[in-house]
Amino acid sequence: MTIMNSKDIDTAVSLTTRALREVAHLDWDVPAAGLEWSCHDTAVHVAEDFTAYAAQLTVRATDGYVPLRILPDEGTGPAGLVDMIEASGGFLSAAVAVAAPDARAWHPYGDAGAGGFAAMGVVETLLHTHDILGGLGVHDWEPDPALAERVLDRLFPHVPRGHEAWPTLLWATGRGELPGLARLTAWRWYAEPVEAERVLLFPMSPAIAADLQAGGNGGFVWVEDGPSDDTRDAGGIVTRAREGGTYRAGWGPYVIVRASDRKAIGGMGFHAAPDADGCTELGYDLVPSARGNGYATETLKALSAWAFGHPGVTRLEATTDEDNASSRAVLRRAGFTEAGTGEGLVRYVLRG
Repeated sequence: MTIMNSKDIDTAVSLTTRALREVAHLDWDVPAAGLEWSCHDTAVHVAEDFTAYAAQLTVRATDGYVPLRILPDEGTGPAGLVDMIEASGGFLSAAVAVAAPDARAWHPYGDAGAGGFAAMGVVETLLHTHDILGGLGVHDWEPDPALAERVLDRLFPHVPRGHEAWPTLLWATGRGELPGLARLTAWRWYAEPVEAERVLLFPMSPAIAADLQAGGNGGFVWVEDGPSDDTRDAGGIVTRAREGGTYRAGWGPYVIVRASDRKAIGGMGFHAAPDADGCTELGYDLVPSARGNGYATETLKALSAWAFGHPGVTRLEATTDEDNASSRAVLRRAGFTEAGTGEGLVRYVLRG
């Protein structure tokens, strides 16, 4: 995984502010391309994100954004907005440069360290510069392809390669099309997926879960026989948790992506966040074409290790049909032990 740093932020800010200053004489009250915001509001949003990310890292926020707001003075024009972007980009660059190696902070797309926030700052300014310029009639702007490639590697490891980096980043964020790939109906980046030897696990956020339930691709490129109905139905776990006020990021289903070709092959995850005793239950489903290769066992081991890395988690459980020999074998290979039978089902347990 590419480690991004303050130099990447500086490069992105330099590229984007130079491009934006060239159109500062135009009317920024028009809509940004593809957004409901105006170009003016989109520029303010970039400055807000830079500042918010710097604040997150500085205080190591754990459960939400630091409560601050960034607003331009009344009557601020495009030139002043570009200055806001440049200044706030400097705030994030400085915060990333001085952050301790173990510094981590909350973000709705996953907790991240300095490298993660650097990447998120870069992608925000690159994409929204594209949106602002597009709204102002400039459609041929492209940033440094090496910078786009670094962002793809850091935040979009689930996205297939084979095309140029900048068009791929636009496709990965719902802003464009690529030959041979369906347009995305939902998307997000991932600050820190769960990694195993041959697969990566990406948590289903509420928007991604809803898209899969509705028949979308969830922002992933799937093998031909995926996603399965079981994986789509798993999105209901996230929807119900959110509606019930019990949703906790990471403690729901994940999409399993094969690292060799960056294609999704199934789902695995938790039925709920750990209870008062530190116990939660796991479930999983692999598409038929991916079975028999050890992916399920590898994924289960990685997700179990992730769970036990959280304080207070003491026990994982899984239930499978008594006659499902392959599923039972997966659980045994992952270290689970049989803990009871009944009504044609077998319960397995793994203790931390």
